[in-house]
Amino acid sequence: QVQLVESGGGLVQAGESLRLSCAASGSISPINDMNWYRQAPGKKREWVATISSGGSTNYADFVKGRFTISRDNGKNIVYLQMNSLKPEDTAVYSCNVFDHLLNSRSWGQGTQVTVSS
Repeated sequence: QVQLVESGGGLVQAGESLRLSCAASGSISPINDMNWYRQAPGKKREWVATISSGGSTNYADFVKGRFTISRDNGKNIVYLQMNSLKPEDTAVYSCNVFDHLLNSRSWGQGTQVTVSS
């Protein structure tokens, strides 16, 4: 059982920054991907970024150059540094971890990010 707890969301103005954190606890194998997704009101959940346990990263086109995903493997924490935020970035941001050895995925509850214009 893996528990994920996100934090760091809030209300900011366009152009400002936020850093989200997601702390994972429980049984996680060392081979895993940690991901951020987001869901805006009335829209489908969309993938934002992924970081592998080896540190490889991938980003959705709409955040490239603005968001940075990173992780602390020792603490099982994944971060999402969000710069130059836009009103369209407003959403609930959730993290998940995909465990390659156990072939399982766990989700956090999400944290609200609101960007005003």
